[in-house]
Amino acid sequence: MTEHAKYAESRAVGEQAREKEWTLPSFAKQLFLGDFRLDLVYPAPTLPDEATKRGEEFVRTVRRYLDTHVDPALIERTGQIPDEVVKGLAGLGAFGITIGEEYGGLGLPYLYYCRALMLVGSYCPALATLLSAHQSIGVPQPLKLFGTEEQKREFLPRCAAGEISAFLLTEPDVGSDPARLSTTAVRDGDDYVLDGVKLWTTNGVVADLLVVMARTGKKISAFVVEADSPGITVKRRNGFMGLRGIENGVTEFSQVRVPARNLIGREGEGLRIALTTLNTGRLSLPATCAGNAKWALKIAREWGNARVQWGQKIGTHEAVATKLAFIAATAYALEAVMELTSRLADDKRNDIRIEAALSKLYATELSYQALDELVQIRGGRGYETAESLAARGERGVPAEQMLRDSRINRIFEGSSEIMRLMITREAVDAHLSAAGELINPEASRQERTQALKRASRFYAKWLPTLVAGTGNLPTAYAEFGPLAAHLRYVERTSRKLARSTFYGMSRWQGRLEHKQSFLGRIVDIGAELFAMTAACVKAEEDAKDLGRRPYELADTFCHQARRRVDALFDRLWDNSDAQDARLAGYVLEGRYGFAEEGILDPSTEGPWIGAPEGGENLRRKIL
Repeated sequence: MTEHAKYAESRAVGEQAREKEWTLPSFAKQLFLGDFRLDLVYPAPTLPDEATKRGEEFVRTVRRYLDTHVDPALIERTGQIPDEVVKGLAGLGAFGITIGEEYGGLGLPYLYYCRALMLVGSYCPALATLLSAHQSIGVPQPLKLFGTEEQKREFLPRCAAGEISAFLLTEPDVGSDPARLSTTAVRDGDDYVLDGVKLWTTNGVVADLLVVMARTGKKISAFVVEADSPGITVKRRNGFMGLRGIENGVTEFSQVRVPARNLIGREGEGLRIALTTLNTGRLSLPATCAGNAKWALKIAREWGNARVQWGQKIGTHEAVATKLAFIAATAYALEAVMELTSRLADDKRNDIRIEAALSKLYATELSYQALDELVQIRGGRGYETAESLAARGERGVPAEQMLRDSRINRIFEGSSEIMRLMITREAVDAHLSAAGELINPEASRQERTQALKRASRFYAKWLPTLVAGTGNLPTAYAEFGPLAAHLRYVERTSRKLARSTFYGMSRWQGRLEHKQSFLGRIVDIGAELFAMTAACVKAEEDAKDLGRRPYELADTFCHQARRRVDALFDRLWDNSDAQDARLAGYVLEGRYGFAEEGILDPSTEGPWIGAPEGGENLRRKIL
């Protein structure tokens, strides 16, 4: 099969799994179309008093438990979360936060699921990963959305009680391209027989239940699988740069029999189930990232006051002060993004697939920058481990660990690069619906003619709306006081963003989908505008109790975001993308081998892509 044919097959698999209908409004979708629908997010949806009361009490309970029973330094040192900690959290209901009460869970809103994860993530990221992998992408979420009542009653109470679940999609040669999936599920009477190998199975070493994606014929299906089924072997527990306490492994399936009743949805719906699950499942990462940024702010503030150089606190030196301002503004904005997206998820009146993806992308990128700046502010102490600091008599601040732990967030549940492509596909869906065959290089002349008529009608109606809007009115959004100017900027810029997308389609037509750097900048601009909106909405709400202080944080964040947006717009059309791509091709051909001379590679020998052979079953049961 040619590379073009392989690409076409992979693209077709992705398109078949994608949700194509928009039955509910989407703030982010309209934002990319130049339609700033502030009414969809302001006032932000609120929760019933009873749900708020239960949620606040649960977060307080988790805080007390973490403070008295969890030693994050021990987890980092031993690389394992103690069994008693897992059981203790299970006793609090932490493994069934969003599982309905009728199935033994707490039935709390996503807002409090995320606030709990924000708290746990600030204290022990590995523990937050255990909880979120179980609930966001493990058995509970796909069954809540697609499971039968029989499946829910059989498995959800077990998940809520603390039986750990894991999600198995990735394979040694399969990452973001599911068309290459090789694990198979063959029907045999009342069972399916599974064969294959899964890689990076977070929670997989200690899981009791698995969600497994396998190929049934030419399509992909999803199954709930008992982790102790005969034929399942955990071949390896993987070690990583960070998150040393997570139980992540390589799982092999050899003639594993799974009852047909454990099929989730219908045959061939597996990838759609996975992608839909992630719409709300991705909310866990913005939560933990917000926790990381808020922790970075606390440490940066305390250190900025305690450390004195050249006769003054280092926090007052401008070079450090700008970093402090970035961390503070970012921490506030990331919490705002997390809260707004969670509230929209709870409200259920909006389609949040783009908002959730933007939140994941934006929070993982910005929180890592905030932690990196914290390490820089701390200097040598930022690079030193907390254990070493404590051993020589100083406060054991795990800044380097938090930075290491957070690095995976830009890869988890869709790398930043893949997220940008996925968001782009959803954001430009209206264009593709109107002009799909027009920009399809393989379309016939008749198809292109019909597409031209559709596109002409769409753009004749749409383009005039991008000329002027509310953002041009000096008095618009006056209820936001000092933040009104930023919302006017968001409105004007959303129209500019839509015009830029149209120019890109006009310029490259069918080649646009391959202009990944251009499309990535389009998405990054949209993410900044979404975050600015969230920060303004949160500040307006917080100001009722906190006065001007939330305005100050939101105002500074918006000024910082505007500078990033302006730089991204400049790079849309003035960049070295073509030259970079050409040079990369030469690099791959080995043209510049001389640039690699004078080094010695410490890597061990072995295939680039492989799987462990032999060895004992490393699965471990939480006792």
